[in-house]
Amino acid sequence: MQGLSLQSLKKHRALIPLYVCVGIGCVGAIGYTLRLALRNPDVAWANKGEGTSNESYRTKQYKFYSPNIDYEKLESPAPKY
Repeated sequence: MQGLSLQSLKKHRALIPLYVCVGIGCVGAIGYTLRLALRNPDVAWANKGEGTSNESYRTKQYKFYSPNIDYEKLESPAPKY
């Protein structure tokens, strides 16, 4: 079996979209995992001596939808002019 090289892809052009899709999927999975690790308030990267690292999320809406919140009564976080 041949390894992945430019010459083998020239012989089997039908495999190029497969490699592109798998590559995009891998990049997307790594990106989503990094986003979960860095932006999710359930993950705490702070040392125990620094206090609670997710206190800044107490007033922020970080979920896309929550059935417990009445969205019509929420104030907009946008500045009022």
